[in-house]
Amino acid sequence: MAGVFKNVFGGDSPSPAPVNADDDFADFAGAPEPSPASISVASSAATPATSPFGAAKPGTSPVPYTKWYRVWERTTPRDFMQEAMVMPFLILIIAFHIWGTRKNRRKAKAWAQAHVPVLQNEFAVVGFGGVRKQISAEAVEADGLTKASVSSELVAPESVLREKSAQEFLSYATGRQNVAFVDISIKLLKRYNPVTFLMDYILSLFFESWPTPAERFEAVAYAFDGKEKELVPVPAGDTSSLKVNNSTYDGFVWAVVHKNHMRKFRQDRYDASLTFTKDNPKLPTWVTVMSESAEITDTLLTPELIKAVEQAGDLLEYLIISDQPVDKPTKIEETTPRKRVHLSLQIPSSTASYASTMPLFSLFLRLPDFLVSSAHFRAEVTRKVRNTREEEIRRLRRADEEEKSEERKLQLEKLKKEERERTLRSMSAEEQRKYLEREKEREQRRMLKKSTRKA
Repeated sequence: MAGVFKNVFGGDSPSPAPVNADDDFADFAGAPEPSPASISVASSAATPATSPFGAAKPGTSPVPYTKWYRVWERTTPRDFMQEAMVMPFLILIIAFHIWGTRKNRRKAKAWAQAHVPVLQNEFAVVGFGGVRKQISAEAVEADGLTKASVSSELVAPESVLREKSAQEFLSYATGRQNVAFVDISIKLLKRYNPVTFLMDYILSLFFESWPTPAERFEAVAYAFDGKEKELVPVPAGDTSSLKVNNSTYDGFVWAVVHKNHMRKFRQDRYDASLTFTKDNPKLPTWVTVMSESAEITDTLLTPELIKAVEQAGDLLEYLIISDQPVDKPTKIEETTPRKRVHLSLQIPSSTASYASTMPLFSLFLRLPDFLVSSAHFRAEVTRKVRNTREEEIRRLRRADEEEKSEERKLQLEKLKKEERERTLRSMSAEEQRKYLEREKEREQRRMLKKSTRKA
């Protein structure tokens, strides 16, 4: 007890034992070196409480820890049910797209194979492959010019076409008398997109304004109209390489249109609005003629054209000869005549059906020659056609003058407003008050005079 009270009241206490710096690590001095344990050992030694994934179910071994990128050890097929439901639709859309694009390319190639011989016979350059190869003199002497050009297969169908999109293909031809060049556009169905492919058909059934999907090709032949020297490049000093002939003809608008497409044709084209429509007894009942003069119809409606139209049947949409723009002109510069021939035909379902449209296509390519030789009408006819165009020019000129007058009026008002503000800034407060009062009185007198004149 004495020892206890002695310690409590500050008595001498026994000195502590000396501390060794290495005593804290004495418990680990004899520990063995760590070594990795195998997965089987870890699995058997692990307990549900020490498993990194939580408690294991009774009777099952816990899952050992694995790296994060071992997805197959952390997921099950049930986790991908949503993706599994989307995949069939995605595969179907991709398969439909591949089928549609290949189908359109095959149809475009079939069109080229059917029309390349005719184009080669008429033009020196067909397609986008450059200048065609020359036919040998031996072939011409043996088979004649026509057979030699057809049998030589100078242009491959692939080089004739250029794919603008999955549904539109383009072609081109040039190098012919009376024709500067021909642009050809092949427009097919949107088979590459199942949604738009079906919606076009569905909407066309319920809405009359929505056109029924159809496959067509359009060809536009631009006439030289006496401008060969301006459009065809000639080497300097070479005057013999270009033979200039009189390739001009009278300007007019004339068309043969299928009645199923007549309303849309007139609404979409400004040049068609200049004509009047009249059925012709020489033509089938399902087509009509749009013309500016009956004499023009009598000249252009040849037996060859009538026969070609009958053979084309419902595949014909329209054939138009025009010198006016397609879109309504808004400026006088846009009324400049540009003579061309435009043909639109639907593409048949089978390659064998091209025989029904080929006569009309061949006649279309040679039609500029007929226009140059025959499309020269009496003065009364040309005067009537010219008056229609001059009336449109006068209308545009009046609209242009009114627009310029409005601009001048706005500019004058702007100058007056700036002058008024400049005058007011140079006045004192009292002068500004008097100026505004006088201005208000003048405005009141002007309104009073206006109301008196109305009364």
